[in-house]
Amino acid sequence: MKKIVTLTFIFSICSLFIQGQSIELLFTGDNNGNHVTLDSIYIKNLTREGDTMLYAPDSSFTLLFVGLDEFQANTDGAIRLSGNFPNPFIDKTEFNLFVSQGGILDIKVFNLLGKHVAQFQRNIDEGTHHFSFIPGGEQVYILSATSNGLTSKIKLFCTSVEKRACRINYLGNDFKNNELKSSAIVDDFAFELGDKLLMVGYGESIESGMLDSPEESTTYTFQYATNIPCIGTPTVDYEGQIYNTIQILSQCWLKENLNVGNKINSPEVPTNNDTIEKYCMGNAEYYCDIMGGLYYWNEMMQYTITTGGQGICPEGWHIPDDMDWQLLEGAVDSVYKIGNQEWQNNNWRGTDAGGNLKQSGTSLWEPPNNGATDAFGFTALPGGYFVQGEFWGPGYKGYFWSSEYIGKYYRNMDWNQSLINRQPLSGSSGVAFSVRCVKN
Repeated sequence: MKKIVTLTFIFSICSLFIQGQSIELLFTGDNNGNHVTLDSIYIKNLTREGDTMLYAPDSSFTLLFVGLDEFQANTDGAIRLSGNFPNPFIDKTEFNLFVSQGGILDIKVFNLLGKHVAQFQRNIDEGTHHFSFIPGGEQVYILSATSNGLTSKIKLFCTSVEKRACRINYLGNDFKNNELKSSAIVDDFAFELGDKLLMVGYGESIESGMLDSPEESTTYTFQYATNIPCIGTPTVDYEGQIYNTIQILSQCWLKENLNVGNKINSPEVPTNNDTIEKYCMGNAEYYCDIMGGLYYWNEMMQYTITTGGQGICPEGWHIPDDMDWQLLEGAVDSVYKIGNQEWQNNNWRGTDAGGNLKQSGTSLWEPPNNGATDAFGFTALPGGYFVQGEFWGPGYKGYFWSSEYIGKYYRNMDWNQSLINRQPLSGSSGVAFSVRCVKN
């Protein structure tokens, strides 16, 4: 059962207490450079199956995760600064401050030389307060907030060189009649370093998800842009070929199947050497130029068994694991969303995720190419597959690897289906599928 916590602090600061130590996770939302106000956040520990759902007005979240040692958190005297937005900024940036006790608040801004350039001082009530900062022509500032003997600091990065007086402006608060309560504590969310978290942010009536195993305090930005080149990485130059990229909410994928390495012909078999080896449908190189290569699992993983490893992907990218695929499926399906149990089933699943990922308006898929809309720009192609020395399914089937050693789950999409099939590889390992890479 999900634990529900009503929260009251701008942006999300999640404290994971592990053996008496804490990790703070800060969440924000973005849509291709435009700030997105988060309505709620769902967090699930995929390693231990614990989960929690956070609801809050005005995009306000604070969660305290208590670790396996039953550490009891004390929020008395807490003071927390959110990361400022935008950052970097030109003319103005905004930030938020939570204090759990009222008192004198002293905010000071310093340049990198330690010179005091702006100050705000006032007696404030407990709760979340909003501020803006006007820069004075320097590129880096340190902002320090102190109340009740406690201090919180953030760095501000400015791209403007306009000379003017720095200024801190008070924008208001999130509470009425000073009835704000301190954050609730979720005291049974088990977490240890190395655990993998699924995090889903809800904003603008859209859900966006990401996966990570946090080991230190981290800022996570849920991305709400989709069907555009990946923000900051529109193309990737890898092994002499330019790959386009596609942003699908918080995931960034290569838009084309990977085509790297030297072609070998059936009945040759890839070996563990210094050369990446691929099959091309019908032993014809031009098929690889269109559909990408077909790779044995071991060759794709470069003879490692690390789930989510880089394998033959470019640096900074990795072979998607089963959860990467599940995240994508939930992001593009119109009914079964991110984290839904549907995506953990085998066989044909979902409603229209396959159709929304398959390339449409092309002669590469054989008709009827059911449901194909390519609504998110993923451009899934029917590269077919290679098994037991034979090539099968070009134009009819697209098969894609994931990186789990146990299970070796793969996906396939068919010309007559709008669904996506998930299966573990069974029997012979002499199977070659297409490869897509996802950004770290």
